[in-house]
Amino acid sequence: MRKRNLYGPGRDVTHYGQTVEQHVLPDLIDTLEASSDYRQRRTEISRFNKENSVLKRGLALTPVKFGISFTAKHLNQAGALVHVYTDGSIHLNHGGTEMGQGLYIKVAQVVAAAFQVDLDRVKVSATRTDKVPNTSPTAASSGTDLNGMAALDACEKIKQRLVEFAAETYGVSADSVRFENNQVHVGEQQFGWAEFVQQAYMARVSLSSNGFYSTPKIHYDRETGQGRPFLYYANGAACAEVVVDTLTGEYKTMRVDILHDVGQSLNPAVDIGQIEGGFVQGMGWLTTEELVYSDEGRLLSNGPATYKIPAVSDAPPDFRVALLPHSPNREATVFRSKAVGEPPLMLGMAVWSALRDAVSSVADYRYSPPLDTPATPERVLQAVTATERWVAAQGEPSCKNA
Repeated sequence: MRKRNLYGPGRDVTHYGQTVEQHVLPDLIDTLEASSDYRQRRTEISRFNKENSVLKRGLALTPVKFGISFTAKHLNQAGALVHVYTDGSIHLNHGGTEMGQGLYIKVAQVVAAAFQVDLDRVKVSATRTDKVPNTSPTAASSGTDLNGMAALDACEKIKQRLVEFAAETYGVSADSVRFENNQVHVGEQQFGWAEFVQQAYMARVSLSSNGFYSTPKIHYDRETGQGRPFLYYANGAACAEVVVDTLTGEYKTMRVDILHDVGQSLNPAVDIGQIEGGFVQGMGWLTTEELVYSDEGRLLSNGPATYKIPAVSDAPPDFRVALLPHSPNREATVFRSKAVGEPPLMLGMAVWSALRDAVSSVADYRYSPPLDTPATPERVLQAVTATERWVAAQGEPSCKNA
């Protein structure tokens, strides 16, 4: 039913008027359905639930389509500062904040790729407003999109000066100047990167530039609720399997398969780590992280003893993450990549859906149990009880007691 209701050609306009131009989810879901053995496991789980009265297994496959851009238009801008030194080293500063998500290494890779030099030549300094002013927050999963493009803009300005210098000095066309593998090819001649930079410096070529980027195409009218608030969409899907103890409500996530679309990945290792971390965070948001207040409105769950974030023991022991291949971003993002910060967090919905599936098996899948979030063991047990009462109201034995 959900696959039939996905956006597709002829049915691709959102309720706020934006057209979905890249239909990734249909093929992505089909691919994950096959790679995760969803149909076979569905049959095996149904059989397991009929044969076991206490432990019930659940399975769910859920997709996500996540719009990328700040919904406040003015925040969709970024600046960068790039210096090339005569020893061939490159200094990079931009407006993004590194908080462990791999932003610095990604933007550094963009700069290294622009000049076709080794990554260790690029030195990244801490974000400072005296280097790049008026920085936007590092949020909305847009850190690499914005700052990577700003850094690339600065690099392209410097490269253009170097190309013009080479063409004029050596009497060749600009098309015959190439940057490859730590070298600069000028017609039939080639120079080491540092050697060529030294030549440009001696010829008084500027080796420093600022860069700027503002996200194109986006607009949104808050009065009418219409527009194009996102440059593009990130997509993904997760298949989660859980096992529930129907006597206590306790449960465990046993296996998770994720297939995520990151466009042309800038760094697959970083992206996979972001997907894993985002998913586990989303799983905690939907299952354990409960805010509890006193009757006077005082927050009671104000520390690690009462506010339960997911720990390493909550991560699925069988955790399979893959990046969707051959899916470059159709929009002109940095090297056709896609954002990968927040979208995987939403895939935690698969765990909540799998818990409902497991509880529903108590009624032989004829009843959709109420299960509020976060789906703590107490709430799961309440859902089991509600399901048993529904079965009893039908005058039939539940599958739990079979």
